[in-house]
This record gives sequence, structure tokens and C-alpha cells, in this order.
Amino acid sequence: MADDIGTVLAGTSGFQWDEGNAPKVVDRHGVEPGECEQVFFRVPFLVSYDPAHSKEEPRWRALGRTVAGRRLLVVFTVRGPLIRVLAARDLNRKERAQYAEIVARTKGRPDV
Repeated sequence: MADDIGTVLAGTSGFQWDEGNAPKVVDRHGVEPGECEQVFFRVPFLVSYDPAHSKEEPRWRALGRTVAGRRLLVVFTVRGPLIRVLAARDLNRKERAQYAEIVARTKGRPDV
């Protein structure tokens, strides 16, 4: 079982980008590293543990939006103090509906 995501993210200090993950994120779905990072600082920010893909290390799925309003799914892990984005793409129809429901219910507040 993975640690609580709040605890995991509280110990982070930045993002890990290199030739292994940055080009993959951009090439596969046209998502820039900066857009991925923005998701972590905008509310609401929805995170769930991904046990099916956590064989070697804990993986998380985040739903969020960029400053420009682009709604993204960001798959990530935490390595030491850094968040390493493994994949990112635009939300699909089901995810957009889920995200819209949370936004409506919480009115975008982080404390709800």
C-alpha cells in the first residue's frame, strides 16, 4: 500500500525532467513539461493511487488543469524529493465529466 499522497507530496521540492521522460510526454500527446507542472499547483487537483501500474514503484494519477485551462491527466511517481512525470495527456470524456463534477461540488476550493 502506498503512503498518503499528501505526505508523499509534502516531501517534494521540484520536478525531474530528462531525456527519458520530457520528449516522451511532448511527443506522445503534445503536453509540455511546464503544463504538467502547472497541474500540481492549481485547484482542484485530484490524485489517486494506481495499484495496477505500481509494480516497481508507487504511481499516481492526477487530474487537473493548466493556467490556460487545459485539463490533463498526469501519471507520476516520486523519487526522493522530486516528482517524475511518466506520462501526460488530455482528459478523456469520462475523466472530464469526473473533473467537472468535482469542480462543481467544491467550487474549486482546495479545502473541500
